[in-house]
Amino acid sequence: MQSIKVKRAGGLENIYLSKDTESSAPVKGEVKVKILASSLNYHDYLVADGHLPLEQERVLLSDGAGVVVAVGQGVTEFKVGDHVVSTFFPQWLSGSPSHAVGDFAKTPGDGIDGMAAEYVTRDASAFTVAPKGWSHLEASTITTAGLTAWRALVSDGNLKAGETIVTLGTGGVSLAALQIGKMFGAKVIVTSSSDEKLQSAKALGADHIINYKTNPEWAKDVLAITDGKGAEHIIEVGGPGTLAQSVESVAVGGNIYLIGVLTGFEGNLPTAQLMFKQTRLQGLLVGSRSQQQDYVKALEANNVRPVIDKVFDYGSLADAFRYQVSGSHFGKICVQW
Repeated sequence: MQSIKVKRAGGLENIYLSKDTESSAPVKGEVKVKILASSLNYHDYLVADGHLPLEQERVLLSDGAGVVVAVGQGVTEFKVGDHVVSTFFPQWLSGSPSHAVGDFAKTPGDGIDGMAAEYVTRDASAFTVAPKGWSHLEASTITTAGLTAWRALVSDGNLKAGETIVTLGTGGVSLAALQIGKMFGAKVIVTSSSDEKLQSAKALGADHIINYKTNPEWAKDVLAITDGKGAEHIIEVGGPGTLAQSVESVAVGGNIYLIGVLTGFEGNLPTAQLMFKQTRLQGLLVGSRSQQQDYVKALEANNVRPVIDKVFDYGSLADAFRYQVSGSHFGKICVQW
């Protein structure tokens, strides 16, 4: 069986194709899945390039979609031939996050071997059904990026029709947020440094677009668009470099979901403005298995498909990561065998 691993030290030059890995037959409570596609996330890059330390070499990637090829004793949720997609926190089945999901100890592609393998055998709870009618490439995008946006806006944010969302950038989480927003009848404002990407976002249904490179104080534009009220929901993927503008953009009593830290891990926090606006600033890491199941149902009920920018072979995973960090993509980058 083939898999794509990275050596313990990390580094894109240390990613290699392994043919010595075997996937065991499923025992009680397990399923064996033939993995056909994965999608890349920033967390995957941090692992692959050595920014997140590993205790040993690791099969990469947290997201995987494929077909069940065998089921162990007692498994009733899945049968051979079912199309499934992995979960980011296989131990987080439902409810609020707890210490059990406070790190990545059981996350595929980090604490345990990931989905860049031809076959994986895991507890049945490590998968959910994939959206009906979706390709494996499409399904592979929901595990991390799609579910993160769903949890932020719907599970935690209680998104309502007519509310306003600001999404920063045009990566997987941000575009999923745009699509979810339109599913719920929300107004969506998309920011980017690329006019070309902004026009693509407009074609996807964005109500307003802002180039933050030419408008560095883009909060003023958000306030103008919302008649001074601000946005109820901010999908914050930048971190300290963009947080001040997000705080200025948010409505009184609104929500800022801190999902990414692309501009760094430390910075100044406008605490007074947060307090006066009574803003909820929420750090957020993906979601639970039950939230993923809810998301799948919503996707099936709406004519929505993920945006896939480019597809690589698993054997070219290092090149896929290089393309990812170039920032050229619009939507998700996927890999397939």
